[in-house]
This record gives sequence, C-alpha cells and structure tokens, in this order.
Amino acid sequence: MPETAVLHRVRQPMHARFDHPAARRATSDSLVLRLTCEGVSGIGECAPRTYVTGESTDSVLDALRRTPLERLFALLHGEPPAELLDRTRREGFAEVFGITGGNNLLCLLETAVLDLLGHRLGLGAAELIGDAGPTAGVGAPEAPLPVSQVLDLSITVEEFLATRGPFHFVKIKASDDIERDARSVRAVRAHLGDGVPVMVDANMSWTEATALSHAWRLRDAGADYVEEPLPKGSWAALGALRRRAGLKIMLDESLCTLDDARTAVEARACDAFNIRVAKNGGPLRAARLIEYARTHGIAFQIGVQVAEVGPLINAGRALAFRHRDALTVEAGQSDRFFPEMIVSPRPVVDRRANTLSPAPGSGFGLTLNDAAEPWAVLALAEESGSWRPLTAPRPTAPASL
Repeated sequence: MPETAVLHRVRQPMHARFDHPAARRATSDSLVLRLTCEGVSGIGECAPRTYVTGESTDSVLDALRRTPLERLFALLHGEPPAELLDRTRREGFAEVFGITGGNNLLCLLETAVLDLLGHRLGLGAAELIGDAGPTAGVGAPEAPLPVSQVLDLSITVEEFLATRGPFHFVKIKASDDIERDARSVRAVRAHLGDGVPVMVDANMSWTEATALSHAWRLRDAGADYVEEPLPKGSWAALGALRRRAGLKIMLDESLCTLDDARTAVEARACDAFNIRVAKNGGPLRAARLIEYARTHGIAFQIGVQVAEVGPLINAGRALAFRHRDALTVEAGQSDRFFPEMIVSPRPVVDRRANTLSPAPGSGFGLTLNDAAEPWAVLALAEESGSWRPLTAPRPTAPASL
C-alpha cells in the first residue's frame, strides 16, 4: 500500500552547542512529517519544548498516532485546493480538519498541509499565510529583512562582537549572575552605541524577590527589553515589574495561546510578544496572535525554536515577510549548527548583512533529501489508517542536558 504519511524524529547532533537558563542543547529535537496526496507531497515540522508548552517529541508522536486523519485526507482529496486553503485561513486549521491536540501537534500537521496546498497551487510561503500586515515604511514585500543576533552562554561577548555583526537587534541570554549579564549589556552598548536595541532573555530564571533589582541593573547598563523574566504565567508580578522596571517586557514562554495574550493584555504584563510558529500552534494561529498584538498596541518579534531543521525555518520566515512591522526577526542558526541538513535547498542567511530573503519556490520551498531517511520512524498507509514502525533512527546524545 502506498505511504501517505512518513514521520521523522530528527535528533541531529549540533556542530555548536546553544546554552540558555532553561536548557542546554547539543542536538536538534524535531518531528518532521511528509504528507502525500494524489502524487503531491508537503512537509511540516514541530519542535516541542517541555518547558514551554508541556509537550515533548514523545508526547506529540503518541498524540499523532492517536489522531484520526480520515477527515484530513478526505478534504485533501475532495475539496478544490484553493477553496480548502481559503477556508483554512479563514476558519482555522484545527476547525476545518477536525484536529484536536497540543500546539506542536497542530503545527506539525498544519505546516505539512499548507506546504502540500502551496505545491498544488503554485503559491509561495508568504502567500499561504494570508493577508499581509502593515508594510508602510518598512520596505517592499520582497526586500531583505534584517535579523537579530543572539549572544548565548556558549560564546564570550568579545567573540560575539568580533564575529557576529553587523548588528540590527541583539538578544543576550541571561546567566545565573546578574553582574555578568550587566557587563555583557555594557560591552554590547559600548560597541554598538545607542542605535541598536538590546534585550536580555532571562528564560523565566528570575524570582519576584530579585526581579526589580535585576531589571534596574540591566536598565542602567543600557538594556531596552527583558524577555520572560519570571516563572511562566506570573501575570500580576509581571504587571508590577513592568510598572517599575524602566525596561520593556517581552513575553515568550507565557504566551502560547490567544487566551494567554488576552490575559497578558488585561494584566498589563508586557510590551511585546515573542511569536514562534511551533509554540503558538502553527503559522495561522501565530498570525492571529500578531493581529491581536497590533489591535492592543503590543509589539511583536518573530522568533524561532533553537535547532529547527526544516519547514519550521521557512514557515517562520514566511510569517516575517507577511508581517514586516515586527520589532525584530530571528533567523536561527541552522547554518552554524548543521553542516548537513535533511532538507534541500538549505535555508540561508546572508551573514554579510545579517538579512533574510524570501524562500524561492512553492509551498515552504523545501524537500526532504537523503539525509532525512535515517530519521524516519513511522509510516501511514491511507487504506489501513494505521501507523507502522520503520527502522529506528541512529542514536545520538540527549537533545537537552
């Protein structure tokens, strides 16, 4: 029987480690799904992080095996693709396809379906997401987008400043030493002057008792933003901190759903949202969060999961090109992390200018190559409706230490 879906569990060793307060990462940890219908394939990806949404690759894999996909394939076979895409953008992926589950399961399936529809219709990635956001004053739709640079705990500030420019927006991953973080901010500010925004990402590592003094240290050193300073969902404490800190607050781990966004606005808990495709349940739900942010005067960043390996990279970039008024855009570091990638052509960043250009081609512009094959773990035949195991992927070091 022909395989209509193949799931890959990709735990690919990273050439360079990435460290921050919530996790240390030495390998990728993604699920990549290829759907095939009437000879056309689409690929999707999710990158679950337990400390963000409570999901893991194990839990998403189990949820996928329990999810009936008959309605999904029936719609792909039976409804004209242009009408199906329009309805999905208007009503939502989960609602149209009858899928329930966590944000990463929805993202995995939605990105695969959107990619497949894009190939059928000859539409590029940004066109799949729907209406564009405001673009006045931020360049033509196809103009390159500047991206932020991230100073994580695996690199010194001196090496970062010497090798990672030019700089448009700098994110500094916090350590367990506020004085070290303040020194990093001062060094970046002294090197770059006042024209480049600087944000410290605390990844939920501060306490209510230390938050205000930490914020003042970073403010005095020259930081503009702090990202997710307190434990997830500390709405009242975030509101109180924002009133006194002298820094703008961006939410990330606390912002997974539209309900979270509403709560944040009601609590006056933040100035900006970090929008990430997998965390927020797929590109269409992420786009709705952007619309909500604009309506309520909240800035937003297009962020990434560390160590995305394929479709998530171009889905996030498509979101950025569709919404060019983002405060900043993260490009990820797949070019540094993975000498060999499981997709072709490999997503690129112009490191001479630290900018992105739109991905060429239809859908998300990527196909799986031979390097993906060892990571395939499950296959689904539409006629049987059941998944069967494939050869287990090669072992690697743990994804998060």
